[in-house]
Amino acid sequence: MPADAVPLRAGTLSWLFPRRTALVSLALTAVIAVVVVLATLASSTGMSLTESVRGLLGTGDFATNMIVQDLRLPRIVVGLLVGAALGISGCLLQTLAGNRLATPDVIGVNEGATAVVVASVVGSSTAMVGDWWLGPVGAVAAAVLVVFAAGGMGTRGYRVLVVGIGVSTVVGAVGDLVMSRQNQSSAGGIFLWSVGSLSGRDYGVAVPLLICLAVLVPLALASGNRLGALRFDDDTASALGVDVRLVRGVALTLAVLLAGVAVGVGGPISFVALAAPVVASRLCGPDRVPVAGSALLGAALTAGADALGRVVAPVEIPVGVVTSVLGGPFLLWVLFGKEKTGKA
Repeated sequence: MPADAVPLRAGTLSWLFPRRTALVSLALTAVIAVVVVLATLASSTGMSLTESVRGLLGTGDFATNMIVQDLRLPRIVVGLLVGAALGISGCLLQTLAGNRLATPDVIGVNEGATAVVVASVVGSSTAMVGDWWLGPVGAVAAAVLVVFAAGGMGTRGYRVLVVGIGVSTVVGAVGDLVMSRQNQSSAGGIFLWSVGSLSGRDYGVAVPLLICLAVLVPLALASGNRLGALRFDDDTASALGVDVRLVRGVALTLAVLLAGVAVGVGGPISFVALAAPVVASRLCGPDRVPVAGSALLGAALTAGADALGRVVAPVEIPVGVVTSVLGGPFLLWVLFGKEKTGKA
């Protein structure tokens, strides 16, 4: 029994309550609440704190209410949902590959989703990106190519990483080539999205994204319980009653779909899928696959980075650029920790 588990019994039924994970989840929920408040009040338009509060309560003038309630709040909601999807996707992929660097933006899943969305607007005269649902289509295609070329997920995480980097480079080059063929007016809007941006995202995409997460997240939580057994070898996991091939297939499918919908809505936002599972694992302990913690951390990181990009400079910085700047030092920390512990 895990050290942080508390057995709860009711007649013949029993459940191991994850005490440490529950406390971490409560703390992260409080962090998200603080991030949402700060992101709501943060303004790049010169709006004062008092005006922001009035806009939030609906007691300000028409322009103030519109900026806060119709532009700022929907964007925050979309950021939370996109970050949660990326966090869970990264957690599942890292566990499957047995490597902390195995994330959707490293193994080519994000690039596949980006390329399909970009290709969908070839010849368009507008600066709008394609439909968000094209993201999962490209993500699945890229994942199939990576897994097929690597000979399956298995326990050979390094092969998935190497093949994924190669696929990511090729697909990314194709996406850049397609973008270079666009006219200047449409290429600007596509490029902004292609580095990761929540600009202009509203409840129109938040609602279908929420529906997708309502279906995929419970399945990911259930898969997380089974994935814990895969930390042993396949024979041990099978002896514990786990269908290894089925669990790997389901977890990989969920990870790819979550990354695909996140990229389709917010573009290929980097760093979140790498950082959220690593930090969540440190907080929740090594005995569990931190699916819930990764979702909460991913949501906080994305919404916080988007708010920071709105106020840190005179011109808005896309959330993907902010997370990339933060991701460089974090990646060095992960690699340094790997060298010290000798683990991936």
